[in-house]
Amino acid sequence: MSAAPPTDQAPTSQHGGGGPVRPSRRDLVSPLTWWVAVANLVCQIGIIVTGGLVRVTGSGLGCSTWPMCEPGQFTPVFHEETSYHAFIEFGNRTLTGVLGVVALALVVLVWRTEPTRRRPDRLHALALAPLAGVILQAVIGGITVLLDLHPAVVGLHMYVSLGLVAFSTYLLVRLASPDTEPRPLLDARTRTFVVVLVALAAVMTVLGTIVTGAGPHSGDDTHPYRWALDPLAITRAHAWTVYAFTAVLVVVLLLLLRRRRAQPALGRAVTAAWTLVGLTVAGAVTGIVQHNMGLPGGLVILHMLIAALVVGATTWLWASTVDRWASTGDLDLGTPSSVPSNGR
Repeated sequence: MSAAPPTDQAPTSQHGGGGPVRPSRRDLVSPLTWWVAVANLVCQIGIIVTGGLVRVTGSGLGCSTWPMCEPGQFTPVFHEETSYHAFIEFGNRTLTGVLGVVALALVVLVWRTEPTRRRPDRLHALALAPLAGVILQAVIGGITVLLDLHPAVVGLHMYVSLGLVAFSTYLLVRLASPDTEPRPLLDARTRTFVVVLVALAAVMTVLGTIVTGAGPHSGDDTHPYRWALDPLAITRAHAWTVYAFTAVLVVVLLLLLRRRRAQPALGRAVTAAWTLVGLTVAGAVTGIVQHNMGLPGGLVILHMLIAALVVGATTWLWASTVDRWASTGDLDLGTPSSVPSNGR
């Protein structure tokens, strides 16, 4: 009787000579699981867009209570005084329910279907993050309503959503990658710049959320400007972080382009960096235009969408700075590094 294959290795195909070759994505994750994971990421970004719609229309208190929309009524109540705010807020809550179903389906598929069922426990744990985040978001959403849209809680709502975009992006990368020990592809200098880039992305998105809360789109049209802050000062602080992020991104891209000659596996990181350049330019242009036009709601929502995409692209770039393919027999990039994987 032959021994069973080790459970911590992704299955590999065999070519005519009997040696290992690069496994396909179907060897690592079923098509259904993959597309549900993609749907999860799309929904995580979509909930940010619908949340932006709630903010710019002042519909944050369209439903007066939680988890019901109105006391004793799960859906908006139809009467002469009913406004569109209730339907926008209820629509956002409904999308949260859809996202919960998708996140639950993702957990079931990763844990119970082949080939992901046999993959490492760390990947299974990662698949739980979107579902846990949806539950946390539902609780935060309820607290937000009960505290009459306190800006700190509203901001936390956005931060968790952006974090879930990052987790969901990384989950896609891991699902499509083998479970071998990752080999770092960057030298110390380039790795430092990437870490700084990730940190700046976090600061940039936090300040961007504060900018929105300090302006007229705080979520409730009866009480705008909920942060007791100077909107212009916060906007300038946010702009300076964007400038710093852009400068570091350019340096990272140049270093990656130079290093790719010795590390062909960095091609994915280069693609991610170019994508991030495009999104950063689009976000900067949108931010400047919306500021000069007096913050029209449509541009604010577009800016929030781009912010979510920037977080996803930054995660993709970070995840692409290690290689998991060398030990599958597909790559010949030198001796794998002994640097610990830190769970990646």
